[in-house]
Amino acid sequence: MVESGIHLVHKTVGQSSFDVIRGFKRRAFEAGQKQLALGHGGTLDPFAEGLLLVLAGQATRLMELLHPLPKTYVAEVAWGVETDTCDLQGKPVLEADLPISLPALETALTPFLGWTEQIPPATSAKKIDGEAAYKKAHRGEEVIMKPCRVFLQSARWITHDLPRRSTLELTCRGGFYVRSLARDLGRALGCGAHLTALRRTAIGPWADPGEGQERLVCGADLLPWCPSRLLTDEEAEHLGHGRAISAGEAIAPTWAMPEGFPDPGAPLRALHADHLVALLKPTEDGLRTFANLRGGL
Repeated sequence: MVESGIHLVHKTVGQSSFDVIRGFKRRAFEAGQKQLALGHGGTLDPFAEGLLLVLAGQATRLMELLHPLPKTYVAEVAWGVETDTCDLQGKPVLEADLPISLPALETALTPFLGWTEQIPPATSAKKIDGEAAYKKAHRGEEVIMKPCRVFLQSARWITHDLPRRSTLELTCRGGFYVRSLARDLGRALGCGAHLTALRRTAIGPWADPGEGQERLVCGADLLPWCPSRLLTDEEAEHLGHGRAISAGEAIAPTWAMPEGFPDPGAPLRALHADHLVALLKPTEDGLRTFANLRGGL
Protein backbone atom coordinates (compact mmCIF):
# COMPACT_ATOMS: atom_id res chain seq x y z
CA MET A 1 0.00 0.00 0.00
CA VAL A 2 1.05 3.57 -0.68
CA GLU A 3 -0.17 5.43 2.39
CA SER A 4 -1.65 8.92 2.07
CA GLY A 5 0.66 11.66 3.29
CA ILE A 6 4.02 13.15 2.31
CA HIS A 7 6.73 10.61 1.54
CA LEU A 8 10.31 11.83 2.02
CA VAL A 9 12.31 10.14 -0.74
CA HIS A 10 15.94 10.36 -1.89
CA LYS A 11 16.09 10.93 -5.65
CA THR A 12 19.30 9.59 -7.17
CA VAL A 13 21.42 11.14 -9.92
CA GLY A 14 20.04 10.20 -13.33
CA GLN A 15 16.44 9.84 -12.20
CA SER A 16 13.88 12.43 -13.17
CA SER A 17 11.35 13.55 -10.58
CA PHE A 18 8.67 11.83 -12.66
CA ASP A 19 10.69 8.59 -12.58
CA VAL A 20 10.20 8.62 -8.80
CA ILE A 21 6.47 9.31 -9.18
CA ARG A 22 6.25 6.53 -11.76
CA GLY A 23 7.69 4.12 -9.18
CA PHE A 24 4.99 5.14 -6.69
CA LYS A 25 2.31 4.72 -9.36
CA ARG A 26 3.57 1.20 -10.00
CA ARG A 27 3.43 0.39 -6.28
CA ALA A 28 -0.08 1.82 -6.00
CA PHE A 29 -1.28 -0.14 -9.04
CA GLU A 30 0.12 -3.40 -7.66
CA ALA A 31 -1.67 -2.69 -4.36
CA GLY A 32 -4.99 -2.11 -6.13
CA GLN A 33 -4.88 1.68 -5.59
CA LYS A 34 -5.43 2.56 -9.23
CA GLN A 35 -7.09 5.91 -8.48
CA LEU A 36 -4.58 7.15 -5.89
CA ALA A 37 -3.56 10.76 -6.57
CA LEU A 38 0.21 11.31 -6.64
CA GLY A 39 2.45 14.33 -7.18
CA HIS A 40 5.67 15.89 -5.95
CA GLY A 41 6.42 19.01 -3.93
CA GLY A 42 9.18 20.53 -6.06
CA THR A 43 11.12 19.03 -8.94
CA LEU A 44 14.80 18.11 -9.05
CA ASP A 45 16.78 18.04 -12.30
CA PRO A 46 17.99 14.58 -13.43
CA PHE A 47 21.65 15.49 -12.72
CA ALA A 48 20.71 16.47 -9.13
CA GLU A 49 20.03 14.25 -6.13
CA GLY A 50 18.51 14.52 -2.71
CA LEU A 51 15.18 15.09 -1.03
CA LEU A 52 12.02 14.82 -3.10
CA LEU A 53 8.60 15.15 -1.48
CA VAL A 54 6.09 12.67 -2.92
CA LEU A 55 2.50 13.63 -2.11
CA ALA A 56 -0.04 10.78 -1.98
CA GLY A 57 -3.82 10.86 -1.70
CA GLN A 58 -5.31 13.95 -0.07
CA ALA A 59 -1.77 15.26 0.55
CA THR A 60 -1.68 16.37 -3.11
CA ARG A 61 -3.98 19.20 -1.97
CA LEU A 62 -1.12 20.58 0.13
CA MET A 63 1.17 21.16 -2.86
CA GLU A 64 0.81 24.95 -3.01
CA LEU A 65 1.68 25.24 0.69
CA LEU A 66 5.07 23.61 0.10
CA HIS A 67 6.30 26.02 -2.60
CA PRO A 68 7.17 28.93 -0.22
CA LEU A 69 9.24 26.72 2.13
CA PRO A 70 13.00 27.14 2.61
CA LYS A 71 15.00 24.62 0.59
CA THR A 72 18.64 23.83 1.39
CA TYR A 73 21.16 22.68 -1.23
CA VAL A 74 24.82 21.80 -1.53
CA ALA A 75 26.07 22.82 -4.98
CA GLU A 76 29.37 22.25 -6.76
CA VAL A 77 30.28 25.13 -9.06
CA ALA A 78 32.87 24.70 -11.83
CA TRP A 79 34.73 27.89 -12.82
CA GLY A 80 35.90 28.94 -16.27
CA VAL A 81 33.02 27.72 -18.44
CA GLU A 82 29.39 28.83 -18.79
CA THR A 83 27.04 26.37 -20.52
CA ASP A 84 23.72 26.89 -22.25
CA THR A 85 21.91 24.81 -19.61
CA CYS A 86 23.93 26.25 -16.68
CA ASP A 87 24.98 22.70 -15.73
CA LEU A 88 27.43 19.99 -16.76
CA GLN A 89 25.08 18.59 -19.41
CA GLY A 90 25.07 21.73 -21.55
CA LYS A 91 27.25 23.08 -24.34
CA PRO A 92 29.90 25.72 -23.54
CA VAL A 93 28.85 29.25 -24.49
CA LEU A 94 31.62 31.17 -22.70
CA GLU A 95 35.12 30.22 -21.56
CA ALA A 96 37.60 32.34 -19.63
CA ASP A 97 40.84 31.67 -17.82
CA LEU A 98 40.84 34.30 -15.09
CA PRO A 99 42.28 34.06 -11.57
CA ILE A 100 39.72 33.76 -8.76
CA SER A 101 40.50 34.88 -5.22
CA LEU A 102 38.75 33.84 -2.02
CA PRO A 103 37.87 37.46 -1.12
CA ALA A 104 36.31 37.90 -4.57
CA LEU A 105 34.20 34.78 -4.06
CA GLU A 106 32.92 36.01 -0.70
CA THR A 107 32.09 39.42 -2.14
CA ALA A 108 30.34 37.91 -5.17
CA LEU A 109 27.67 36.22 -3.03
CA THR A 110 26.38 39.34 -1.30
CA PRO A 111 24.33 40.89 -4.16
CA PHE A 112 22.33 37.67 -4.55
CA LEU A 113 21.08 37.55 -0.95
CA GLY A 114 17.49 38.51 -0.14
CA TRP A 115 14.91 39.32 -2.81
CA THR A 116 16.38 39.69 -6.33
CA GLU A 117 15.36 39.29 -9.96
CA GLN A 118 16.64 36.06 -11.52
CA ILE A 119 16.43 34.76 -15.08
CA PRO A 120 15.65 31.00 -15.05
CA PRO A 121 17.60 28.67 -17.36
CA ALA A 122 16.07 28.13 -20.80
CA THR A 123 16.01 24.41 -19.95
CA SER A 124 13.82 24.92 -16.88
CA ALA A 125 10.27 23.82 -16.14
CA LYS A 126 9.02 27.43 -16.21
CA LYS A 127 5.98 27.72 -18.46
CA ILE A 128 5.99 29.75 -21.67
CA ASP A 129 2.57 29.94 -23.35
CA GLY A 130 1.46 26.99 -21.22
CA GLU A 131 4.43 24.75 -22.10
CA ALA A 132 7.58 24.00 -20.13
CA ALA A 133 10.52 26.05 -21.43
CA TYR A 134 12.81 23.00 -21.65
CA LYS A 135 10.49 21.35 -24.20
CA LYS A 136 10.80 24.35 -26.49
CA ALA A 137 14.56 24.50 -25.95
CA HIS A 138 14.98 20.81 -26.76
CA ARG A 139 13.10 21.35 -30.05
CA GLY A 140 15.61 24.05 -30.95
CA GLU A 141 13.14 26.92 -30.57
CA GLU A 142 14.32 30.29 -29.33
CA VAL A 143 13.48 30.62 -25.64
CA ILE A 144 13.45 34.03 -23.99
CA MET A 145 13.05 33.77 -20.23
CA LYS A 146 11.58 36.62 -18.21
CA PRO A 147 13.13 37.57 -14.85
CA CYS A 148 11.42 36.14 -11.77
CA ARG A 149 11.44 37.48 -8.25
CA VAL A 150 13.31 35.00 -6.01
CA PHE A 151 14.61 34.87 -2.45
CA LEU A 152 18.01 33.63 -1.21
CA GLN A 153 18.09 33.32 2.59
CA SER A 154 21.75 32.42 3.02
CA ALA A 155 24.79 31.20 1.10
CA ARG A 156 28.28 30.20 2.19
CA TRP A 157 31.27 28.58 0.55
CA ILE A 158 32.20 25.32 2.29
CA THR A 159 35.13 24.05 0.17
CA HIS A 160 37.38 25.30 -2.65
CA ASP A 161 39.60 23.63 -5.22
CA LEU A 162 40.65 26.76 -7.08
CA PRO A 163 40.81 27.63 -9.85
CA ARG A 164 38.69 24.63 -10.87
CA ARG A 165 35.71 24.46 -8.53
CA SER A 166 34.06 25.51 -5.27
CA THR A 167 31.24 24.05 -3.16
CA LEU A 168 28.41 26.20 -1.89
CA GLU A 169 25.68 25.59 0.70
CA LEU A 170 22.57 27.74 0.34
CA THR A 171 19.01 28.09 1.58
CA CYS A 172 16.40 29.67 -0.68
CA ARG A 173 12.67 29.97 -1.18
CA GLY A 174 10.87 27.78 -3.72
CA GLY A 175 11.25 29.02 -7.30
CA PHE A 176 14.97 29.81 -6.94
CA TYR A 177 17.25 28.23 -9.58
CA VAL A 178 20.66 27.22 -8.24
CA ARG A 179 21.80 26.73 -11.85
CA SER A 180 21.06 30.38 -12.51
CA LEU A 181 23.01 31.41 -9.41
CA ALA A 182 26.07 29.51 -10.68
CA ARG A 183 25.76 31.20 -14.09
CA ASP A 184 25.34 34.64 -12.54
CA LEU A 185 28.27 34.18 -10.14
CA GLY A 186 30.47 33.28 -13.12
CA ARG A 187 29.35 36.39 -14.97
CA ALA A 188 29.90 38.60 -11.92
CA LEU A 189 33.44 37.26 -11.59
CA GLY A 190 34.04 37.45 -15.35
CA CYS A 191 35.16 33.83 -15.62
CA GLY A 192 31.99 31.89 -16.45
CA ALA A 193 30.61 29.06 -14.31
CA HIS A 194 28.18 26.16 -14.27
CA LEU A 195 26.90 23.53 -11.84
CA THR A 196 28.55 20.12 -11.84
CA ALA A 197 26.60 18.64 -8.91
CA LEU A 198 23.56 19.55 -6.81
CA ARG A 199 22.14 17.90 -3.71
CA ARG A 200 18.98 19.01 -1.90
CA THR A 201 19.45 18.27 1.77
CA ALA A 202 16.25 19.71 3.28
CA ILE A 203 12.85 21.23 2.54
CA GLY A 204 11.37 23.13 5.46
CA PRO A 205 11.50 20.88 8.55
CA TRP A 206 12.28 17.70 6.58
CA ALA A 207 15.74 16.32 5.81
CA ASP A 208 16.86 14.00 3.04
CA PRO A 209 16.40 10.44 4.38
CA GLY A 210 19.43 9.18 2.43
CA GLU A 211 19.80 6.88 -0.56
CA GLY A 212 17.47 3.90 -0.48
CA GLN A 213 15.53 5.31 2.47
CA GLU A 214 11.97 6.62 2.67
CA ARG A 215 9.91 8.19 5.44
CA LEU A 216 6.18 8.91 5.66
CA VAL A 217 5.00 12.20 7.19
CA CYS A 218 1.39 12.36 8.36
CA GLY A 219 -0.85 13.65 11.15
CA ALA A 220 0.54 16.42 13.34
CA ASP A 221 3.92 16.19 11.55
CA LEU A 222 2.35 17.67 8.41
CA LEU A 223 2.69 21.45 7.97
CA PRO A 224 4.29 21.97 11.43
CA TRP A 225 4.94 25.65 10.61
CA CYS A 226 1.16 26.21 10.76
CA PRO A 227 -0.82 26.88 13.96
CA SER A 228 -3.32 24.17 14.92
CA ARG A 229 -6.86 23.84 16.22
CA LEU A 230 -7.66 20.58 18.04
CA LEU A 231 -11.20 19.40 17.22
CA THR A 232 -13.75 17.57 19.31
CA ASP A 233 -15.75 14.80 17.63
CA GLU A 234 -18.70 17.19 17.32
CA GLU A 235 -16.57 19.94 15.72
CA ALA A 236 -15.06 17.48 13.26
CA GLU A 237 -18.58 16.43 12.24
CA HIS A 238 -19.65 20.07 11.82
CA LEU A 239 -16.70 20.85 9.56
CA GLY A 240 -17.29 17.67 7.58
CA HIS A 241 -20.79 18.90 6.77
CA GLY A 242 -19.63 22.39 5.82
CA ARG A 243 -20.68 24.09 9.03
CA ALA A 244 -18.59 26.63 10.95
CA ILE A 245 -17.09 26.06 14.40
CA SER A 246 -16.03 28.56 17.06
CA ALA A 247 -12.60 30.16 16.84
CA GLY A 248 -11.53 28.36 20.01
CA GLU A 249 -7.87 28.33 21.01
CA ALA A 250 -5.11 27.88 18.46
CA ILE A 251 -1.90 26.02 19.29
CA ALA A 252 1.36 27.61 18.15
CA PRO A 253 3.40 26.00 15.34
CA THR A 254 5.93 23.36 16.35
CA TRP A 255 8.50 24.41 13.74
CA ALA A 256 9.54 27.97 12.90
CA MET A 257 10.79 29.43 9.64
CA PRO A 258 14.39 30.72 9.68
CA GLU A 259 14.69 34.27 11.03
CA GLY A 260 14.10 36.78 8.25
CA PHE A 261 12.51 34.25 5.89
CA PRO A 262 9.41 35.51 3.99
CA ASP A 263 6.07 34.76 5.64
CA PRO A 264 4.58 31.73 3.83
CA GLY A 265 1.03 32.69 4.82
CA ALA A 266 0.48 29.56 6.90
CA PRO A 267 -3.17 28.49 7.32
CA LEU A 268 -4.74 26.99 10.45
CA ARG A 269 -4.55 23.19 10.70
CA ALA A 270 -7.55 21.20 11.98
CA LEU A 271 -6.35 18.14 13.90
CA HIS A 272 -8.68 15.37 15.04
CA ALA A 273 -7.79 11.96 16.45
CA ASP A 274 -4.12 12.37 15.44
CA HIS A 275 -5.07 13.20 11.85
CA LEU A 276 -4.90 16.39 9.80
CA VAL A 277 -8.51 16.62 8.58
CA ALA A 278 -8.84 20.14 7.17
CA LEU A 279 -7.31 23.57 6.66
CA LEU A 280 -9.33 26.39 8.19
CA LYS A 281 -9.98 30.07 7.59
CA PRO A 282 -11.70 32.62 9.87
CA THR A 283 -15.11 33.93 8.80
CA GLU A 284 -17.73 36.15 10.43
CA ASP A 285 -19.47 33.15 11.97
CA GLY A 286 -16.34 31.24 13.05
CA LEU A 287 -13.85 28.88 11.42
CA ARG A 288 -14.67 27.16 8.14
CA THR A 289 -12.74 24.76 5.93
CA PHE A 290 -11.13 25.91 2.70
CA ALA A 291 -9.62 22.45 2.17
CA ASN A 292 -11.41 19.38 3.50
CA LEU A 293 -8.92 16.49 3.61
CA ARG A 294 -11.50 13.74 3.51
CA GLY A 295 -10.45 10.71 5.49
CA GLY A 296 -7.66 12.72 7.10
CA LEU A 297 -3.90 12.37 6.81
